[in-house]
Amino acid sequence: MPQQQGSESGSKMKIMVAGLGYVGLSMAVLLAQRHSVRALDIDPGRVAMLGAGKSPIEDAEITARLAQGGLDLTATTEPAEAMAGAELVVICTPTSYDPRSNRFDTTSVEEVAEAALTLAPRAHIVIKSTIPVGFTEALNARLGTDRILFSPEFLREGRALHDNLHPSRIVVGGRGDAAEQFAGLLKEASLDPGTAVLLTGPREAEAIKLFANTYLAMRVAFFNELDSYALAHGIDSRQIIQGVGLDPRIGSHYNNPSFGYGGYCLPKDTKQLLANYDAVPQNLIRAIVEANSTRKDFIAERILERRPRRVGIYRLVMKAGSDNFRDSAIQGIMKRVKAKGIPVTVFEPQLAGDHFFNSPVERDLARFKAECDVIIANRRAPELADVEAKIFTRDIFGAD
Repeated sequence: MPQQQGSESGSKMKIMVAGLGYVGLSMAVLLAQRHSVRALDIDPGRVAMLGAGKSPIEDAEITARLAQGGLDLTATTEPAEAMAGAELVVICTPTSYDPRSNRFDTTSVEEVAEAALTLAPRAHIVIKSTIPVGFTEALNARLGTDRILFSPEFLREGRALHDNLHPSRIVVGGRGDAAEQFAGLLKEASLDPGTAVLLTGPREAEAIKLFANTYLAMRVAFFNELDSYALAHGIDSRQIIQGVGLDPRIGSHYNNPSFGYGGYCLPKDTKQLLANYDAVPQNLIRAIVEANSTRKDFIAERILERRPRRVGIYRLVMKAGSDNFRDSAIQGIMKRVKAKGIPVTVFEPQLAGDHFFNSPVERDLARFKAECDVIIANRRAPELADVEAKIFTRDIFGAD
């Protein structure tokens, strides 16, 4: 990976990045190529791994860049240490969806922002965590400041650093000098000099993130419902999708059927957008959210029609090259199958324990393949080729 030399201004900034998930770690590595970055995380294990030059998440480009060395990057679990002297604070902490409040849980974002106002009094604060529309303005008002901006991330799990080096676009919710400066930091770190930069209001930037991910979820849901129709009527999904995709207005991308959209972003972002519509008439956004559950019900029924004695779950992770299986769609299938009394065994090398939701975890692939008469795989893998007759998947095109 090319190493970038010096910033356009010729001076290093002191930057603090809160959170060492895939958003925060990729942002820290990106900015540490030109600036002095200190990362903050509540997990001592992640901090220790980064201190040893190892990536705490699975991302090939991050792993390679850390191994290459030369980054001005340190990490700590102490907020005061992390924020001392910081000129910029970037918040990348998790905002999981809370079904009780029907909103993102923004507690960690608020805590870091409040601490930064005291511990980094010269710094502007940029939120990269996904938040509800209107959150940034409300937080500024509550804390009596105008130093908090929002900049959405558009990253794929397992390719986060790559997507920061080759951004589809740079969006910053703010129109003052601070917004221009942050957009400039991202642009100077990009390997694509022609990357589009959009400075908007904070509400517009927040909405861009939610609407973009909901559109992607809508596309996933559309091709999954197309596939459900084809399965129900005994016709070829591949041929239909190919024919539909030949229309240049639609295109042959992001069209591979699955068990449903999942992962860290799409499920929570679609639900948050739906919550933001609480006073606005809508039909489509709710349908996208509900379609995902309907698809899982349909897939589980097709699996149960095979009358399996034991079902195998091949990998919980969302996609190849990722170590994240939070809210993966295959878990929804697993829970529906278990609810019908069918024993389930999980093959997932990323799991440390011997059970997952009270189902045994098998790490010997040969034994896993032998004991399960139906194996569910969200995506095909060469190591399953010898048990093709047992496999249930909707992976038509062999792509994420």
